[in-house]
Amino acid sequence: MNRRIATPAQFVNRELGILAFNRRVLAQAADEALPLLERLRFITIVSSNLDEFFEIRVAGLKESIKLGLHDAGPDARSAAEVFEAVSREAHALVAEQYKLLNETVLPSLARDGVVFPRREEWTPVQRQWIRDYFFRELLPVLTPIGLDPAHPFPRVLNKSLNFAVELQGRDAFGRSSRAAIVQAPRALPRLIRLPQQHAGAEYAFVFLSSILHAHVGELFTGMNVMGCYQFRVTRNSDLFVDEEEIQNLHTALQGELLHRHFGDAVRLEVADNCSLAMVEFLLQQFGLREADLYRVEGPVNLYRLREVHDQVDRPGLKFPPFTPGLPAALNSPDLFDVLKKQDVLLHHPFQSFLPVIDFIRTTADDPNVIAIKQTVYRTGTDSELMEILVDAARRGKEVTVVVELMARFDEEANLNWAARLEEVGAHVVYGVVGHKTHAKMALIVRREDKTLKRYAHLATGNYHPATARQYTDFGLFTTNDELCSDVAEVFQQLTGLGRAVRLRHVWQSPFTLHRRIIGAIRNEAKVAGEGKPARIIAKMNALLEPQIIEELYAASAAGVKIDLMVRGVCALRPGIEGLSDNIRVRSIVGRFLEHSRVFYFENRGAEDVYLASADWMARNFFRRIELCFPVLDPVLKKRVIREGLLPYLDDNTHAWTMLPEGTYERLRPRRGAKGRSAQEELLAALASGGPGELRAPAPAPALKPAPTPT
Repeated sequence: MNRRIATPAQFVNRELGILAFNRRVLAQAADEALPLLERLRFITIVSSNLDEFFEIRVAGLKESIKLGLHDAGPDARSAAEVFEAVSREAHALVAEQYKLLNETVLPSLARDGVVFPRREEWTPVQRQWIRDYFFRELLPVLTPIGLDPAHPFPRVLNKSLNFAVELQGRDAFGRSSRAAIVQAPRALPRLIRLPQQHAGAEYAFVFLSSILHAHVGELFTGMNVMGCYQFRVTRNSDLFVDEEEIQNLHTALQGELLHRHFGDAVRLEVADNCSLAMVEFLLQQFGLREADLYRVEGPVNLYRLREVHDQVDRPGLKFPPFTPGLPAALNSPDLFDVLKKQDVLLHHPFQSFLPVIDFIRTTADDPNVIAIKQTVYRTGTDSELMEILVDAARRGKEVTVVVELMARFDEEANLNWAARLEEVGAHVVYGVVGHKTHAKMALIVRREDKTLKRYAHLATGNYHPATARQYTDFGLFTTNDELCSDVAEVFQQLTGLGRAVRLRHVWQSPFTLHRRIIGAIRNEAKVAGEGKPARIIAKMNALLEPQIIEELYAASAAGVKIDLMVRGVCALRPGIEGLSDNIRVRSIVGRFLEHSRVFYFENRGAEDVYLASADWMARNFFRRIELCFPVLDPVLKKRVIREGLLPYLDDNTHAWTMLPEGTYERLRPRRGAKGRSAQEELLAALASGGPGELRAPAPAPALKPAPTPT
């Protein structure tokens, strides 16, 4: 096979790809077909995504520039070049976000009785209530800090709300400080709902920043307030743990978490009315440049607006509620009896996560269960499932939990759960230093008829009930001896010592997953070279690993028909003549976050289907412990194809198709054609009120070559 080597121009930059994904999320907020409060929620999601983007990705770029590192990615751009492009695109995205909020979403909400009155719009009655609220709730907990030689610029926590105040005059001690900082305690709500009798609308909310602006003079008696400006600084939040030096990961991480709040500054957000002198002062204090400054017209942290969705009881402004369904097989009260007869597949959030919780709860209560083993990546601070594991250990079960302490932004919650589990006698293992345990698996050992039988649960998503209502994922219950044996072997690797052994069905990072994926892609290329049908369909969150992309390009050139559904960043460019003519890339952005990883290889008609915890990224292949497992049951395999792949290939409502130059175009139904939404069809088929039938997929359109981008 003659391979055409991809050039740097044929790889999309990772950071710019992340921003492109957030543009697709923001487009949901602009979609008039969506309920208004959901459109507001999508705006807040973009803010949350951008926070993490700056804390990790931009922080990494700035660190590389500072250290003079010259390692470029597959697209051959230096860190300085990427930062310049990212800064330009991020500023444009933020400007569009605030424009959409101020000119479209908030006015539309006001017409529906949900208002956010500005200070100049407050009625006398509202003004008096707000004044009383300030003196009762805010003033007692605020600590203004005047800046002078005895009071240097305070330490500002990552992403905290602060106010820079310009002053004139002298205080009681004769000091003439011209500036002060007021930090808003995190315990204070950022949105305050006005009482109904004063609201002037069904729902009226006032921002904490507006209340403080209106009464900031009360904090500086006898002085003139010349200006008060909200600001927020974003800091580098990537934890550094020297894996070669640490003796105890638990202790090292606890120490490092204390420093996360005060890492190097990477972004400064200020109110658009902030004076030039104050902006320059703040930039100097945080060691930032003009490119790091974001002036915004509104709250500096839009993520706080997420509270509105929960506080406003207006069903017509939200997505219709639904009750997740259950597979018919789970109508039996005895889960173990069901699993002895057949494997069970759950498709979240369309189907309930409760069977997973019940699976663990049943094992805790069952006297025949001897051992419970489970991985924990993200579970949340308030987790029923973790409480069940604590209770099981208390009851004397052999409970082994592999807790990933380095799960980004969940480190503190995981440390706390680890401590509680250890207190009740559970075996707590912190995985493998240098390799995050990202696999999602649970194994139950039960004594039955004088023998020990194993039950396993494998999944594409975390053991987190809240995200199971918001993310699409698959979970598989199985008693297949060979699959359970593979899972037991992986647990043995994580808790003990010894060389990796050959697994029968499971592909595992960092040992075999990368090689196996490449082998499956090459097999399809070989079949295509023989003139036979060859097809790959892969659904994931991100596609970045260069060798995998090269293999996909080569398979395309060999004639393999390839459909990639990549929700987030995809570094591969489809439709380039002679390189990726046979590859289509689409991204689905809808009500639920597309999170499942599903890989389909036609394999001469065998139709191999795999579910995985791993995306096709270098970190997942080489620096994490991941599982990719086959769906062996023929009926369930068809279900995964029918539910996890085909509807998404036919979606023309929430799908975006990637163009050869790396940009995206939203798909719309052709004139006269009916709109199709994979998520809505799955809700209709699987959630309460079902089971309905998924519509038959439309014939796949021909894959046409596109011109090579210039």
